[in-house]
Amino acid sequence: MFVRNETFGSFTRSYKVVTTLIAINIILYIWVALFPVLGGSFIRGYGIGSNLYIAMGEYWRLVTPIFLHGSLTHMLFNSFSLVLFGPALENLLGKGKFIFAYFATGIIANIATYYMEHLYYFHLGASGAIYGLFGIYLYMVLVRKDLIDRANSQLIIIILIIGLVMTFTRSGINEMAHLFGLISGAALAPIILRNVTSYGQYRSAPDPKEVGFNPNRWQNHARNKKRMKAIFLVGGILLVFLFIFQFFI
Repeated sequence: MFVRNETFGSFTRSYKVVTTLIAINIILYIWVALFPVLGGSFIRGYGIGSNLYIAMGEYWRLVTPIFLHGSLTHMLFNSFSLVLFGPALENLLGKGKFIFAYFATGIIANIATYYMEHLYYFHLGASGAIYGLFGIYLYMVLVRKDLIDRANSQLIIIILIIGLVMTFTRSGINEMAHLFGLISGAALAPIILRNVTSYGQYRSAPDPKEVGFNPNRWQNHARNKKRMKAIFLVGGILLVFLFIFQFFI
């Protein structure tokens, strides 16, 4: 479920929602960080989660922080998490349910932050929504075992343990967003996964531009597979580096 064999082009065509979310994360971060005088400061000022301003009626701040990040490592970590764990759910749930799950859990996480943190608390990041996706996976591991195999179940549990340890041992993390994102994902999972059939063997979403016959098709696939393995190996090392690096900043 979490091994990516696609080329960049087939990934973007097959997983349009995940690709769009990652693109928004990257574009907004670059805009805010590099072009403050060209609207970046405005976007950050009116998009950051602020309990005080939410209490004053600026309810859009329950949504906008999902797309904004405080640092490059923060944005890369969340975006790469989407690359690894978003496609399987987008393929399993379909675009509509995936969008609902992502935004519903992210908003619930921000609502929890509003009620659980102090009035002058500020926050941003997609972590609440990403933990919401993990909550759905957790429900699959515990209840809908027909939708996920044992190896992937073990991987999810390991990642969740590491993520929760990091959440409660490092300062500067929105603990409530992580925790309630996870809880909301697990709570909504019975509704979201209703009528979802057995996952069976994971296959990438069909690529509409895939040709029916190409004499070099399998050679191309072999080369692309090697390239993607190299890319994700480097990406995995980068993700681990970012994870460790966050303890020192």
